Amino acid sequence: MKLNRISLLVSAVGVALGMLACTTVPPETKPVPEQPPVKPVETLKPVSFADLPGWQQDDLRQAWPAFLASCQAMIKKPDWKEPCEVARDVNASDAKAMRVFLESFFVPHRIANADGTEQGMVTGYYEPLLRGARKRGGPYQTPLHAVPDDLLVIDLGSVYPELKNMRLRGKLVGRKVLPYPTRGEMDQANALAGKELLWVDDPVEAFFLQVQGSGRVQLTDTKETVRLAYADQNGHPYRSIGRYLVDKGEMTLAQASAQSIKAWVAANPARRQEVLNANPSYVFFREEKLADPQVGPKGALGVPLTSQRSIAVDPQFIPLGAPVFLATSEPNSERPMQRLMMAQDTGGAIRGAVRADFFWGFGAAAGESAGKMKQSGRMWVLLPKLPAVLRATR
Repeated sequence: MKLNRISLLVSAVGVALGMLACTTVPPETKPVPEQPPVKPVETLKPVSFADLPGWQQDDLRQAWPAFLASCQAMIKKPDWKEPCEVARDVNASDAKAMRVFLESFFVPHRIANADGTEQGMVTGYYEPLLRGARKRGGPYQTPLHAVPDDLLVIDLGSVYPELKNMRLRGKLVGRKVLPYPTRGEMDQANALAGKELLWVDDPVEAFFLQVQGSGRVQLTDTKETVRLAYADQNGHPYRSIGRYLVDKGEMTLAQASAQSIKAWVAANPARRQEVLNANPSYVFFREEKLADPQVGPKGALGVPLTSQRSIAVDPQFIPLGAPVFLATSEPNSERPMQRLMMAQDTGGAIRGAVRADFFWGFGAAAGESAGKMKQSGRMWVLLPKLPAVLRATR
């Protein structure tokens, strides 16, 4: 790696010198007055709980299971150890005690975008139910795949700490690492043959299962219901097929929703693959037993998601596991929705500071809400106060 950098540097210097040798000396110009440096925007700014709209009205009992789930993953962190230990003794039926606890151990921070604005996009996702079989046959012609053996995952954060949470994916061809095939390329080459986990009866629902990241499949041949959990991805960025249809003039941005996209594809079957392939990202799954149907799928934090109390965030701005107070509105509505959420998941389309994906839960009703949710919102992340034992060392 160092040799490559040196050779690139030498080449760049050589090119620069060559360019200097070929240029004429420019006429003398007056110096441009130095501009004052642009003050960077504070992404996180400490505020008080009184600044959180609806904080006193939120029923924290509904958020408490999600908070305790986060503690399972966070308790080993020094600044989370004390609050998570104390949380075990908080009465799970006493909303007032929960509020006192959170106000005692956490400080809310207003989240702002890079341009200083505080509004961002809040979308929704859910855990769908598909119909399928373990063997291909009849209506079950669309495969859902496990991680292919030739997929390479390179964790840049293990080498460059400043690139934490950044991973490259590709495949080894000879001595070169090349990008992994896109959705369309894999479909044309049948590149995933032999990695089929299950077969389902609807290619569009299979596509949206990948967008959601996990789901359940009711198997008609074995009479069981299994969960497919996110395992990996082909490394290509997520592209919205709703945006693709808008750009093609097939619908307006206001019309774009999961429901309208499915209806459009159903009415235009000849263009189905064209539209699906507009998203080069492809998700691979692993099968899990559905031990308790009431327990949600695991998010990126590694703990089960809680219906209407878990969100996906961009971990570059919001630490996974943290409580986040969200002020937005219900889908296709101006009715306020202000509640404590837990940052327990990530997503390919979730990029930016004030950006969240709201987990609605399992089933058709959850899918109806998730598909319509495209609201504006504000967010505050609750960060632990520095424990006394750490304050003493600083």
